[in-house]
Amino acid sequence: MTRTSQRSLRERPAGRRLSRQFIVDAAITYVDQHGNRAFTMRDIGNVLGVEAMALYRYVNGREDLLEAVVSSVLEGATDHLDDALTSTWQGYLQTLANAIRQIALDHPGVFPLVAMRHPEAPWLRPPLRSFRLVRNFLGTLSGFGFSDEQVVATYRAFSSFLLGILLLEAAQLRAKTTSVDEPVVKGDRQMLERAAGVDVDDDEIIRRFRPLLSEDRSTEEFETALETLLDRLEMSVK
Repeated sequence: MTRTSQRSLRERPAGRRLSRQFIVDAAITYVDQHGNRAFTMRDIGNVLGVEAMALYRYVNGREDLLEAVVSSVLEGATDHLDDALTSTWQGYLQTLANAIRQIALDHPGVFPLVAMRHPEAPWLRPPLRSFRLVRNFLGTLSGFGFSDEQVVATYRAFSSFLLGILLLEAAQLRAKTTSVDEPVVKGDRQMLERAAGVDVDDDEIIRRFRPLLSEDRSTEEFETALETLLDRLEMSVK
C-alpha cells in the first residue's frame, strides 16, 4: 500500500468511534483501491489504526464484511430515480439501469463483488441481487400490467444485460485507475506476447487499430445496448 493511500484511508476524525458502517466504508475504499483478492481484516485494521480483533465487535469476519460492502453500495439504488421518467416501464428500466451503472463507475473495484458473490437467495440474479431492489423491480413492472411470466423474463434479460456490460466497463475503469505503484510487469507482458506469438509494438495490424480500440465509447455502447434491449422487451410484452 502506498503512503498516499494509507493517509487517505487513515483520515479518521479524532475521537471518532468505530462502528459497523464506518468499517464498511473503509472496506469499500480499500477494495476500490486494491481489489478484494488480498483483502484481510488486518488490512482494514491497519488503515483504521486499530488491531484487527477490534473489528470483530462490529463484523463477524471477512465474509460478513464483504457482504456488507455489497449491501452498502446497492443501498438506495432506487431512491433517486427520476419520477418523470419512471412514469413508463421503459423509463423505469432506463433510470434503474443508469443507477446500477453509476455504482459500477463509482466503485469499479467493488462491482465484481456485486456481480460474483453468492446472492441472498438462489433465485436472485446479480447485479439486481438484494431483496429490496428486486422487490421494487417486480412490484413496479407488475404495476405496469406485466404478467408474472413477463416480469420474470424481463428481470432475467435485464440483469444479464447489466451484468455483462457493466463487468466489462468496471474492469476497464479499474485498469485505468490502478495505482501507478502497480504497473504491468514487463516480464509478464513479454511472456504473454510470446505465448500469443505477437510483438505488440512491432505488429502492423495492432499498431493500426490500437488508437481506435483505445477510444472510450463505453457510454455510447451502454446506451445503444440498453435501447436494443428495451426494443426487444417491448416486442415481447405487447
